[in-house]
Amino acid sequence: MASASWQGTNLPRVGGFNRAVVLDTIRRHGEISRVELAQRTGLTAQTMSNIVRGLMDEGLVTENGHAPSTGGKRRVLLKVAPDAHSAIGLHLDPERITGVLVDLAGGVRLRATRRLPHDATPSSVAAALTRIGQQLVRRSGLEPDRVLGAGLAVPGPLDPAHRKVLDPPNLEGWTEVPLADLVEERFALPVVMDNDATAAAIGERWSGCAQRSGSFVYVYLGTGVGIGVVLGDQVHRGVSNNAGEIGHVHSGGARECHCGRRGCLEAYCSMRAVVADWRAAIGRPAPTSVAAAYDQLCKDAVAGEAAARKVLRQTATRLGQALASVVSVLDVDRVVLGGPALRHVSELVRNRVSKVITAQVWAPQVRPVRVESALIGEDAAAVGAASLVFDHAYSPRLNTLLGS
Repeated sequence: MASASWQGTNLPRVGGFNRAVVLDTIRRHGEISRVELAQRTGLTAQTMSNIVRGLMDEGLVTENGHAPSTGGKRRVLLKVAPDAHSAIGLHLDPERITGVLVDLAGGVRLRATRRLPHDATPSSVAAALTRIGQQLVRRSGLEPDRVLGAGLAVPGPLDPAHRKVLDPPNLEGWTEVPLADLVEERFALPVVMDNDATAAAIGERWSGCAQRSGSFVYVYLGTGVGIGVVLGDQVHRGVSNNAGEIGHVHSGGARECHCGRRGCLEAYCSMRAVVADWRAAIGRPAPTSVAAAYDQLCKDAVAGEAAARKVLRQTATRLGQALASVVSVLDVDRVVLGGPALRHVSELVRNRVSKVITAQVWAPQVRPVRVESALIGEDAAAVGAASLVFDHAYSPRLNTLLGS
């Protein structure tokens, strides 16, 4: 499938949209000439030139040498200025907090991580998230106005209208917690929040540039399972901003899920579920910590240990079956697998998921599906959280044109 490309418009009242289209096009291509930029955006040379001049005056875009000569005058190349702005990304996982400082080009400049506070109350977690973010800002040496804000990636479901985390798994007593407001009050920076799978998809799109143009489904495998959906370069969040909760679709079994229902995909494919299956299969002691046991299982699978490989294969098969339905419904041709659960076993899982999807997806002859490993590593949700800030500030949005 050819990569999608935003088109600007020469109609009035859309200066903000056109500006976002030009900046997004420069960022995606890394380096691009004004001539090619005008061709790709569909804007008149004058409109495009005015926008580029404004972006350069703001320090967001800079000239970066010349394109190779093609016989005429060598074209000046434009690129996004990575140091123009930065953002903080904070990922709340039921076991740890990860923080990153990301530049405008999607590069991770600093990273920090710590375990959740022992009591893990909303107040103590909000304070810990804030401390990590503030430490990253101090370590960076950046002036405060260079940091646009902080993004939070959290387990769903969410109430975005009230900036609340509703009932995340493995966080006892967390019901309708206004986490974004709690962090923003402490941090004194604007805070945006999204579920971790959607955040990771945005991070993949932002950092992946041209490699992640168009449409794809991002599968986030961490403590649980979720997907982020990008359709035509637009992140699809659904009517309640909770699109992508694939972990709670029925997968054909009867095992009880932490949500109280039976047969959910997460009851079979979460780290905890995979570890339980492995412990039952090996019939010998394994690390008591879920994280440590899962890490050992993955290492054993890579080493060829039969029980570990069987459990992992079963997990990847269930995941592939669920994703085949998602791909058929959404009519996308690319699935991206990412998240910390793939740290050692990315290729093993990817190969199995790819085979299952190919065997079960509808009409593969007209839409062959590629299954790829994520470009961002295990910090995908944290990088995605920072990208939320950039996405809100700079990405082209259809509602800009629609006036909503």
